[in-house]
Amino acid sequence: MLDKAKGLPADQVFMDIEDAVAPLAKPDARKNIVAALNEGGYDGKVRSVRVNDWTTEWTYLDVIEVVSGAGANLDCIMLPKVQGPEQIRALDMLLTQIEKSEGLDVGRIGIEAQIENAMGLTMVDEIAAASPRVETIIFGPADFMASINMKSLVVGEQPPGYDVGDAYHYILMRILMAARAYDKQAIDGPYLQIKDLDGYTRVAERSAALGFDGKWVLHPDQIAAANEIFSPRQDDYDHAELILDAYEWYTSAAGGARGAAMLGDEMIDEASRKMALVIAGKGRAAGMQRTQTFEPPQS
Repeated sequence: MLDKAKGLPADQVFMDIEDAVAPLAKPDARKNIVAALNEGGYDGKVRSVRVNDWTTEWTYLDVIEVVSGAGANLDCIMLPKVQGPEQIRALDMLLTQIEKSEGLDVGRIGIEAQIENAMGLTMVDEIAAASPRVETIIFGPADFMASINMKSLVVGEQPPGYDVGDAYHYILMRILMAARAYDKQAIDGPYLQIKDLDGYTRVAERSAALGFDGKWVLHPDQIAAANEIFSPRQDDYDHAELILDAYEWYTSAAGGARGAAMLGDEMIDEASRKMALVIAGKGRAAGMQRTQTFEPPQS
């Protein structure tokens, strides 16, 4: 899996020492991860390692061995089951000590905080603000469902009997608001039925529509769906670029220095520009090419 991930069209690869690794296998997992990071081949991908959570006996050795062994080739540490800002600050302090002792750039390695229980969600604002290293807030649906006693065994799907609305809407919005308030990424967690691409698509579209930046994939077959869902539609991307070009021209002297103008049948203004920047940014990040250009009106 470590080798196969190198050639997959994913934006990030995270290597796990937590739930996907049995307790007896964790020491070897650390060594395998260090070797893989130092071997390289993950060009263009964010390289992250998920350590065990602070309530276990493994966390400090996970961090020490991975960062000491491969810190120069590591972008982020993912901390699962975060329940409060003190856990982020403890990881920040440990990372700083290791960076100093190993001669690494202090503060370069980021932290991704995974929200997986009720306490973590109630503290998500404080968690997002706990350290400049925090880059991402992640929803962990399986553990979260267990923590609130949700009556379901299908991760991410609506629990039986919940026939109106979305049982996850508040959770997703709460995470999204904290992430945006503190300028962090918001990432949706996994969909465990890896052969059910229709189910993955349905669940991913929910968080993408709200404004999440991406979603985990557990299998290569899910990657194409994720990349498509979290990229704008071509028409929306083209329209966003047209708004940006049009607004730039209309607010210029040549365009009449107007703060509001018409683009076809649509009024555009500064708020329109901000909305267009979001869509255009997602499209550019996905490598999309525009198919329309703005032509200033002729007098």
